[in-house]
Amino acid sequence: MSESARWYVVKRSNAHCEILTQDEFETQQTTNPSEVTEQWGPFASEGEAIARRVGLIRSGKCQPS
Repeated sequence: MSESARWYVVKRSNAHCEILTQDEFETQQTTNPSEVTEQWGPFASEGEAIARRVGLIRSGKCQPS
């Protein structure tokens, strides 16, 4: 991955959250936009996205996968 990659946390219709790169996120939005119920980001690093996902799981907004 390049240093300028952007990261997103997306909540799927099954309440599970996952981390996607910007390319994966854009592909998901094009192919199956109804699958994503909520999104957070973009984040500058994968570490920031992981920290947000952990926080969302702890707050009960997401289920761990």
